Amino acid sequence: MVTPIVRIPRPHSAREKALELNLDPTWYGSFAEIGAGQEVARWFFRVGAAAGTIAKTMSAYDMKVSDAIYGKCDRYVSRGRLRAMLEHEYTLNIERLREMRGQSTRFFAFADTVAAQSFGSTSNCHGWIGIRFQDEVLLDWSEIILHARLLDRDALQQHEALGILGLNLIHGANAYAKDPAQLIEALADDLGPGRLEVDMIEFSGSAYADTDNRVMSVKLVEQGLTRAAMFAPSGEVLQPSEALYKKAVLIQRGRFRPPTRVHADIRKRGLAALAKKLECKTEEIVALVEMELSELREKNVDDMSDFLDRISALGASDQPVMISDLKRHDELVQYILECDAADVGLVLNGIEIASMISGATTSTLEMSALEICHRIFRPHVSVHVYPAIDRKTGERLEFDRLAWSDAVRHLIHYLIETRRLSELEGLPDEQLRFRSDEVLALIQTGDPDWVERVEPAVAEVIRRDGLFGYGQ
Repeated sequence: MVTPIVRIPRPHSAREKALELNLDPTWYGSFAEIGAGQEVARWFFRVGAAAGTIAKTMSAYDMKVSDAIYGKCDRYVSRGRLRAMLEHEYTLNIERLREMRGQSTRFFAFADTVAAQSFGSTSNCHGWIGIRFQDEVLLDWSEIILHARLLDRDALQQHEALGILGLNLIHGANAYAKDPAQLIEALADDLGPGRLEVDMIEFSGSAYADTDNRVMSVKLVEQGLTRAAMFAPSGEVLQPSEALYKKAVLIQRGRFRPPTRVHADIRKRGLAALAKKLECKTEEIVALVEMELSELREKNVDDMSDFLDRISALGASDQPVMISDLKRHDELVQYILECDAADVGLVLNGIEIASMISGATTSTLEMSALEICHRIFRPHVSVHVYPAIDRKTGERLEFDRLAWSDAVRHLIHYLIETRRLSELEGLPDEQLRFRSDEVLALIQTGDPDWVERVEPAVAEVIRRDGLFGYGQ
């Protein structure tokens, strides 16, 4: 029987958290901080009784000094450097302190490596932050690492935000190790909105053997800590800027419940069109699947099994997945560009492009066709339109047959001539008519016809793992 997690009231202020940790006689460790000063350790000194928590605090700013301690690396602000720091410092704590304190102490090592605002620099400011710790005395280690984007434009404000985030992480590891969802909720305590984004978090080690990092990625988006989270089909958490840096990216939005032959054909033709435009191989393009958080919320926010079924099915085609809270297409394109992607291709169907260019009203604003195109068709961005079936009339919607006003038609011709807009061929009508919901119903009722509506690899994983209610 699984013991239910009991949520306890938590301190919200940084001062309360630092003092609580300093007064905990079982919690003791070291700090290694590079790039923004001793901003996290400073909190423990500031509130008093720091000797109860801090065994050592240090910074190794010089690259040669850092390499001498942690080993050589290609990038100093990276996941690899952070992991080397955590492993080195945690091992030293165990070697030096276990004999004297090991029977009554839970050891930890906190580390961060950060590119904060520097004099004369306008580069993106970000950092890798992590903690390796013992959840209980004498147990093996557990680890939490995260990536944060620092959004303040002032260096001192960035340092302050980093200090509070690091403190929240350390306190969460101490107080909520058994409840990673509550730890995520507490990461933004005492931080105002818009100061930073946590776009990647990964739990590993003995305390998190049953923690699914894909679910934790969704929690980041739900809590408003990031606009989007990304992971590989294997479940490995990806940091978007790292995964998409200087890459050509094809974005395919959808529900994928389940992924069908139509989804596969859209991806195939979209990749071919973008590769032709960029004069590259399709293998050089990241085919990214994106789902909106609102789509997951429409199901059951407390039951992630449906979401995980979709991810497992998409894994059969070896596609990375992004979960976002970006409702408009232009918001998604902007986010991918902020990840330093080299080129972006967005695949839409005939219904979506008609709604977008005609100036659809959203919940927050109404935009003209010209403004929408300005937001979408930026340099290094193209849109590729796939046919759709009109649900009301049953007719096939080909892009060149849609009814446009004269002004919009001139705009469309310009976009086509400048290779920012292209039309894709699609499957025959009888295949386009099958929607995901209908395929899902076939799976759940045991109708074998569903097998013909999905790719063979997807069918195999659905049968093997009993996805989407198969065999129940």
